Order: sequence, then C-alpha cells, then structure tokens
Amino acid sequence: MAPLSNHHILVTGGAGFIGSHLTDHLIPDNDVVVLDDFSSGDRSKVPDDATIVDADIRDTEAVSRALEDVDTVFHQAALVSVAASIDAPTRSHAINVDGTLAVLEGAREVDARVVLASSAAIYGHPETVPVPESAPKTPASPYGLEKLTIDHYARLYHERYGLEAVPLRYFNVYGPGQRGGDYSGVIDIFLEQARADAPITVHGDGSQTRDFVHVEDVVRANVLAATTDAVGRAYNVGTGSSVTVVELAELIRDATDSSSEIVHTGARDGDIDQSRADLSRSRNTLGYEPTVALRDGIADLVAHRTK
Repeated sequence: MAPLSNHHILVTGGAGFIGSHLTDHLIPDNDVVVLDDFSSGDRSKVPDDATIVDADIRDTEAVSRALEDVDTVFHQAALVSVAASIDAPTRSHAINVDGTLAVLEGAREVDARVVLASSAAIYGHPETVPVPESAPKTPASPYGLEKLTIDHYARLYHERYGLEAVPLRYFNVYGPGQRGGDYSGVIDIFLEQARADAPITVHGDGSQTRDFVHVEDVVRANVLAATTDAVGRAYNVGTGSSVTVVELAELIRDATDSSSEIVHTGARDGDIDQSRADLSRSRNTLGYEPTVALRDGIADLVAHRTK
C-alpha cells in the first residue's frame, strides 16, 4: 500500500463503519481529526489520539473548524440507506449532497485533497456486468442520485477550482464492526440469523448478484486515492467478482454450521438486480488490487463474533 504519513487528516463520519477503519489505519502515522455527530457512529470507535469535532456534516462552520490546517480529507459521512432516501428524500439530499458541498467548499479554502465515498448505486440497473466507470448512470433511488451528484461535484471542483478530488465508487462493503443497514449490512443480518439458527431472510428470489468488498480493501483504495497523481476522476472499488444473495446465504449458513432455513420475503424498493465492478481503471491507474476473498472475509467475521 502507498504510504500516508505526517499528514493532517480529516475523516468525516470517522465513528462510522468505514470511517472508523480508516481512522484506525491512519492514526499511528498522522494527525487525525474526526467529524461526526454520532447519530449512527460509535464514539468508542474513535481512537484516543484523534481530535473529535462533534457536529453535523451540514454545519458549515463546524466543517471549516475541522478543516483547519488539514491537507487530506476522507469524506465518509453520509446517510447510507436506499430505503431512507426513498422515504425522506429531502433529508437524505441535505446530508449527502449539501454536506458534501460543505466539505468541498471548506477543502477549497485550505487547498486540501478530498477522497469522497461515492457508490455503485449511481449505475442503477446496469446494462451489462462487470460495470466500468464509463457505464450509463441511471440511479434507481434518491440515494443513488445523490451519490451521482457528489461524484459530479468532485469532478467539477477539480476542473473549475483545481481541487484535488477523487470519488471512489464503493460496491458492497462489509467487515468487522458493521451493524445492519442496507449497504452491505445483509452479511451482518445473515450472520446474526444463522448464528441464532433463525430463518435467513432473502429479499426477492435471491438471484440478485452483489460484489462484496472487504473494508480492509476499501481502506487500501482510499489511501491509494489520497496519494495518486490521477485526480479528478472516479474509481470503482470492489473485487471484480460477484455472488447471488442466495449463494451468500448458503455460504454464511455453512460458515456458521447453522441449521437455518433460507426463506424469501418481498423485494425491496430500488434494489439493483446485478452488480459487479470492472476494476480495470482502479488497477491500472491506482494500483488497487483486492486482497480479501469473500469466503475468507466471512470466516474472519464468524471468528470475530465468537471471540
């Protein structure tokens, strides 16, 4: 992994799932500020050596304070929920788009690089898989549209203002510390159901495919994006492989030696049928290579839960 040391770094959403893993990775060799309102993040996940700014990402004054002397921003703060964006699109837009604009504007003032958490949700229902960055963008939810909007803002701020901005289009991220949610919380949900020998509930017929990427690989991609010369363009972050949701349920049932029955429930609004990342650009330009196979990542999660 490319080195990142002696930087003054802001991690927005640094008490959340991905943000806390990033903070843990960065804190030994950098000065790290975490901005989080702890509405979903866990304060106990923030290392003692990090400086905490307890504030909403939409609070422009707080964002400006957090950005003092910062040279690199990892913008992870977001409302990460397709369902919530459908139920309350105005609130979701305010957090995901207005909050990002506050970060970009603040970063422009101090000339800091910004690595942003975008999403594979911007592609909507892909025409073909694997999905390259150049694929059509037809989001199927307000959440996907919001992530596409910040993706465009990142490009525009680079082209118009010279801001070093790099959006990373996460596919389905999983790993230790994740708790529910609909981004990749399905793994966490299936694990809890399987460990309790309860029915494993699959939305729809389970033929949907997903590209599950371990949070360690996502951290690696963020660090590479923070050190690349190829700024102002977006990069997929996944594994380049996919499984169906039913296959995932079976894999988790086997890993936990569970007797759970797999049952099917109604499909979710805005759910994508097929998803798998084309990593050609990420590999060739960032030097990104996923390292954690899904089976190994799930085995690690099972071991982590049984400690």
